[in-house]
Amino acid sequence: MNYTVAVLGATGLVGRTMMRVLEEQHFPVGRFVPLASENSAGTEVLFGGEPYKVQTPSAEIFSEVDIALFSAGASVSKAWASIAADAGAIVIDNSSAFRMDAGVPLVVPEVNAEQIFDAQGKPAGIIANPNCSTIQMVVALKPLHDRFRIRRVVVSTYQSVTGKGKQGLRALEEEIAGKTFETYTHFHPIAYNVVPQIDAFTDNGYTKEEMKMINETRKIMGDDGLMVSPTTVRVPVYGGHSESVNIEFETDFDMDEVRRVLESAEGITMIDNPQAQQYPTPIDCYGKDGVYVGRLRKDPSHARAINLWIVSDNLRKGAATNAVQIAQRLIGKLIPKPERIAVQGSI
Repeated sequence: MNYTVAVLGATGLVGRTMMRVLEEQHFPVGRFVPLASENSAGTEVLFGGEPYKVQTPSAEIFSEVDIALFSAGASVSKAWASIAADAGAIVIDNSSAFRMDAGVPLVVPEVNAEQIFDAQGKPAGIIANPNCSTIQMVVALKPLHDRFRIRRVVVSTYQSVTGKGKQGLRALEEEIAGKTFETYTHFHPIAYNVVPQIDAFTDNGYTKEEMKMINETRKIMGDDGLMVSPTTVRVPVYGGHSESVNIEFETDFDMDEVRRVLESAEGITMIDNPQAQQYPTPIDCYGKDGVYVGRLRKDPSHARAINLWIVSDNLRKGAATNAVQIAQRLIGKLIPKPERIAVQGSI
């Protein structure tokens, strides 16, 4: 069975990556609908080797869409997600707009795919895609939490400029070329620099990005008592987020078993041979869909803690690939709504 799939934000970095992943995964797209703002309306994008004209969203368009992948920012999602869902589309939203809404599942398929459907097997109208840095971390945390019970996580991130989209990438390129600015995209110069701020600061001294990691991790893992202490940092890397993670367990553990749990977990690739300088780096993981783990070692300062290093492509598993994986789980049970109203003409 083929599906009508829309991508809202089709001209952006994540939107284009969503299209690429749909193609690579041979997702059964019968009709493709690229959507974006009025500024991009009328431009063309390529999908499946064919050109498609970008349109602006409307309720009429969404009434013929089965699955809508949103990646156009929180304000656009707030304006259109409910309209799309009411029109009959199932929305997979990559923004922060609905992540912490109690009625909206926040899904990483390797961790909590069951949240996509309710008790009657009906899919949610809006499904939230988590923050990029949260996604890769919880893929590694979940199997360890299931086996050993995690008490506390301390994480420092090293996040690519593409986390800020086209603007973030362009800022790095222009700064490397020698341009200076009164106001910097990354708050300070990012070329040859490291900036310990992603998003605005909140009243507690943590940034919004850091609070996302705390709150989203708890929701996805289904554990409101899980303690998470994050520091998020922007680094001059084109693509791929890295994380240094310290994990404290509730009980004693065996390191060989920790390794076996990670090696057998869905979505994880272990690259961990320090004697041969083998561990994941962003340049090695760029363009790939997995979560890569290395530098696994026991914490010498705590009997029940370990350290590890997690790397993933933030545009793919951290955004586009995770959304497409949700859609793949979705179509296993998705039944087209008989009440769908046809729109005259093609879209």
